[in-house]
Amino acid sequence: MLKEIKALIQKDLLLDWRQRFSLASVILYLACTIFIVVIATQSNNPGLWNAVFWIVVLFVSSNAVAKSFIQESDRQRIYYYTLANPIAVLTSKYIYNTLILFVLSMIAFGLLTFFTINPVRLNGLFFLTLFLGATGFSIVFTFTSSIASAASNRNTLLAILSFPLLLPMLFTLLKLSQQSLGLITDTSYETDILILVAIDLLLVGVSFLLFPYLWKD
Repeated sequence: MLKEIKALIQKDLLLDWRQRFSLASVILYLACTIFIVVIATQSNNPGLWNAVFWIVVLFVSSNAVAKSFIQESDRQRIYYYTLANPIAVLTSKYIYNTLILFVLSMIAFGLLTFFTINPVRLNGLFFLTLFLGATGFSIVFTFTSSIASAASNRNTLLAILSFPLLLPMLFTLLKLSQQSLGLITDTSYETDILILVAIDLLLVGVSFLLFPYLWKD
């Protein structure tokens, strides 16, 4: 299965490299959104910085990852079905999308820091939160994309399925990032980290149970 996962990741990387304009458009959207917000607010408030950052990351995640299964045709899915294990397909999507989202999140952090200030006080906690957030968003949007790809109104269904799954994750991410910025003081942030890890593992477990049945349909 490891060879299948590696081959599928290489396939996604090659496809994105051939369609570089798609990733470039996401980065341009990211830069324009941050620039407009910074110019409109003219504020170096850490709380506003934190809110803008996660809003941008959330919308970029939906644009960059939601295409995982939606952009693939029925013929492509049938072809993959004859070659690969469904768990390998889903795992490769999770790994690849997590890496893409983490890179885009780092770009968002760099742009916000360039245009405003760097309010982060606990760098280790912030970047760990960022990685867990990228992982969680990747899992949610990838799995909901696999469900929505079988429906007619895919984009609407994707939003309806993703929102309730993202809410508990977003609350925890905001709390951890507020601690890393020094906006709140809470020495029990290890519990919040464990909650995030538990949410990610729960979503992965459920998706591994359900995806083979979706794959057959």
